[in-house]
Amino acid sequence: MPEFRPNNGPEGFEGQVIHSMDYSKMDSKSATNFVKGKQVAVVGFQRSGMDIAMECSTVNGVERPCTVLIRTPQWNLPADFSPWGLNLGYLYLSRFSELMVHKPGEGLLLSLLATTLSPLYHFHFTEVGLIKICRKLYIKHKNRLAKYGMVPEHSFLNECSVAVVPEGFYDRVEEGSIKLIKKAECLGFSKEGIVLEGKAETIKSELVILATGFKGIDKLKHIFESTKYQEFIAGSDDSATVPLYRECIHPGIPQVAIIGFSESTATLYTSEIRCRWLAELLDGKFKVPSIKVMEKEIAEWDKYKKRYSYNKYYRNSCIAALHVWRNDQLCKDMGWNPKRKKGFWAEWFQPYGPMDY
Repeated sequence: MPEFRPNNGPEGFEGQVIHSMDYSKMDSKSATNFVKGKQVAVVGFQRSGMDIAMECSTVNGVERPCTVLIRTPQWNLPADFSPWGLNLGYLYLSRFSELMVHKPGEGLLLSLLATTLSPLYHFHFTEVGLIKICRKLYIKHKNRLAKYGMVPEHSFLNECSVAVVPEGFYDRVEEGSIKLIKKAECLGFSKEGIVLEGKAETIKSELVILATGFKGIDKLKHIFESTKYQEFIAGSDDSATVPLYRECIHPGIPQVAIIGFSESTATLYTSEIRCRWLAELLDGKFKVPSIKVMEKEIAEWDKYKKRYSYNKYYRNSCIAALHVWRNDQLCKDMGWNPKRKKGFWAEWFQPYGPMDY
């Protein structure tokens, strides 16, 4: 829940304010009855925010449009992100694509390959290459971003965990059952609704749903009652990534395993394979290395993340560009063959996904 200045919080609002987590706990019928006939405002424009706005617009239509308040426009992908019939997994989720990226613990040969292929990387991944084409000619067109003033100011590559726009979302915006308000910095509440910074008009609402995410670092700290251990696991640098071996285990507290503190282009998939890895560890199939070895591995991955990844608001780790390389390591830990495809060409050029594991 966001923090508000004194006398600016929800306590002065005559309507109701909940977090998206509370809404998600409702069954379908309860959720429908909860929003039906109400003027709903959703704060946030990632996965939960867009899904809730779609559900509210389905229930209330254009008579009571759902207002979505957006602080920072994002490069959210269309539901059918296959421009001109091209499956982008072949470009960005294959072993070959990862040869262009310097990897933690890669060795001399792979390092030389990454350096040699760096011109191809710049065409393949960066703003001057295919990403730019997809962004300019497809995402902007498909999501009608320019029409609604929703073109982000930051690079497409500055995203780690990218949300997928629900099918038909911008059709709802077009018909008027969803209303977008961009660069909306919420100052607080009045009796009638939400007060925005620099705007005199109140966003009149009867129900406000805060799709404002979760403070994951607070959840980690409050595993422990001891202030010493809270500071130990969270660290002293508020901008640094939380150091987790295999994005799962803190080397100083190896008795505690943390699932879900790693961002990627497919976060559920990333968490599920770590659940399997953890189950194999608890079953005694392998052991974690010494603290020194774990800290060295974490430092190598931290170097990669600073070079290729971007996480402005979170302290989660981001492995978006190296899914296959990271999963290879998990497979080797568990005693599995990391090569999951059949045949040379499939192994190197077909995209890797959840079903391969």
